[in-house]
Amino acid sequence: MTTNESETAPDPDGPVVRTASGAVRGLREQGLSVFRGIPFAGPPVGEDRFRAPRPPHPWDGVREAYAFGPPPPQENGFVDRAAQLPLPQGDDWLTVNVWTPDPDPSAARPVMVWIYGGAFKLGHSGQPGYDAQHLARAGDVVLVTLNYRVGMEGFALWDGAPANRGLLDQVAALEWVQENIAAFGGDPAQVTVFGESAGAGSVASLLAMPRARGLFRRAVAQSVPGTFFSAELARDIAAALAAEAGGEPTAAGLAAVAPQRLTEASAALGTKMARHADRWGQVAPTTVPFAPVVDGEILPCTPWQALTSGAARDIDLLVGHNRDEYRLFLVAAGLQGKITDDLATATLRMYAPGGEAGEKAYRSAFPDAGPEQLFERVQTDWLFAMPSLRLAQAQHAGGGRAHVYELTWSAPDSGGGALGACHALDIPLLFGTYGADLGTLLFPGGRPTPEAERLTSFFQRAWTGFARTGDPGWPAYDPRSRLVQILDAEPEQAPYPEERSRLIWEGYDFPALPLLG
Repeated sequence: MTTNESETAPDPDGPVVRTASGAVRGLREQGLSVFRGIPFAGPPVGEDRFRAPRPPHPWDGVREAYAFGPPPPQENGFVDRAAQLPLPQGDDWLTVNVWTPDPDPSAARPVMVWIYGGAFKLGHSGQPGYDAQHLARAGDVVLVTLNYRVGMEGFALWDGAPANRGLLDQVAALEWVQENIAAFGGDPAQVTVFGESAGAGSVASLLAMPRARGLFRRAVAQSVPGTFFSAELARDIAAALAAEAGGEPTAAGLAAVAPQRLTEASAALGTKMARHADRWGQVAPTTVPFAPVVDGEILPCTPWQALTSGAARDIDLLVGHNRDEYRLFLVAAGLQGKITDDLATATLRMYAPGGEAGEKAYRSAFPDAGPEQLFERVQTDWLFAMPSLRLAQAQHAGGGRAHVYELTWSAPDSGGGALGACHALDIPLLFGTYGADLGTLLFPGGRPTPEAERLTSFFQRAWTGFARTGDPGWPAYDPRSRLVQILDAEPEQAPYPEERSRLIWEGYDFPALPLLG
């Protein structure tokens, strides 16, 4: 996406592709054919609200696919929305967008399907940071992005509605890809799903979901969160969410409550979650009341359990994380220079495996670390780093193959490099969108440094090469050598750098978070 006008200007000579639901007309943009806002499911409103996605309504004639579909109802994002283009409105939340070098059915190019992050409570495929043109062009691939329901619409667990509706939306989008992508020049037998943060948690979930089997061949998980909810915890949180919204925690009890009211309720609960520490445990200090639910049916078990049992041994996996994941949240919360030793101790005991024993293990492993470093390190490890590494270990244990990376290059952010290799830095580096969304904070003026441009070339070559062959350019992870790709100013292959953390977390399987008490 370059300008808002480029999305909406009619183009009678634009490329036309016939999907199973009807014909769509796209735009030619800088050598690519681009189609936006194609429904892959019907609007999940009215009688279909809180249900699994239904097939899209067919249409006659040629539908203009010039503009992104409206985002699902959600809270405000981390980046000020006022700096972004106006968002489309409406109920047609479940749409896909396609960038293709050539919509020729005989082309059979690799297909990459992006799943956005946002703590399972916000995000949409029309965000400028997910403009896929650079990646599609660099790798000569067909690139698909999609919307899925977030927050209470997509992940709250209550009676009368299936669990993990947001994940079911992703499955429906992948089914759409299988049925339609050949007409856009893509090969349905060469589909790679990739995502970051909650998107990576979604990718990990898809690896474990029986309903997603056969829908993709490869997977890339960037910063996998370790937070999956047990059904008991999810129901308890959903009851609190429903009470905040003024309804009963059932699909029928909330059917008449406006979606905007539900997003307001989830935002309000996010500010009060610490009050529920006696019941919600490790979730309580966060502001995130949503996660995939291990319900025993749609998601039968955690991804780590599924992969260890061999559920994804036939799927190529690329997984990794950033060195300073939690630094973004530390800085955003204004906590730099304010972490006391008491707070560090409480945080270590909350998140390190073994509680007090885990605190001692961290202090022993990092003897020169101050309170802020320990506070940040344990939360980086608990939330993203160790779940990502453990996913690779589980894939290896289950007879599959996984390639591992760690991003260690520090962003040249406006705070003089204070953010380091923080959470989500990989997004503008991968997509080449330095001046959009979080990239505006990480790259002053939206201008990449020469190092950043070289890293972007490496990212794009490795990710699209993996989508094409299953090989990103470095060896698969082996628990004996633990060789990984380090993504820095000078990328290199080396033993996994976070050995001290790895030893502390060795044997921890990231179970579904329980309801306490």
